[in-house]
Amino acid sequence: MARINFFTEDLTYTLKHKTIIKNWIGSTIISEGYKLEELNFILCSDEYLLRINQDYLQHDDYTDVITFDNSEELKTIVGDIFISVERIKENATKFKSATLDELCRVMIHGALHLLGYKDKTKAAKALMTEKEDLYLAKLEIVS
Repeated sequence: MARINFFTEDLTYTLKHKTIIKNWIGSTIISEGYKLEELNFILCSDEYLLRINQDYLQHDDYTDVITFDNSEELKTIVGDIFISVERIKENATKFKSATLDELCRVMIHGALHLLGYKDKTKAAKALMTEKEDLYLAKLEIVS
């Protein structure tokens, strides 16, 4: 059974429009030719995500998202996406966008990593941003 789950670690955050977001992410995965098995979004603090970055990736810097691909079969999504709510709020202010809009951008960014998209080169990052924009345009949340 395909599942998208939302959890919090070491902070309190209430995600609005969960069903709409689940359907949107699920549709994105299917439209890219993948099967969704299980995808967990873990919303956490900067410090929590920093520890993950240090312990698992040997990076010593703050980030907004870390994605772990736990899939064992090709074209099947099983993964965990950790997102710093503090970083999301800061970026939303910086880019003059709503917190939920920035959170959705980072959620789809993490999902795109699981779908095989990269962002380490200029060309790869441009394609990633193009895909983010494409799928964000399909998200319809009425506040």
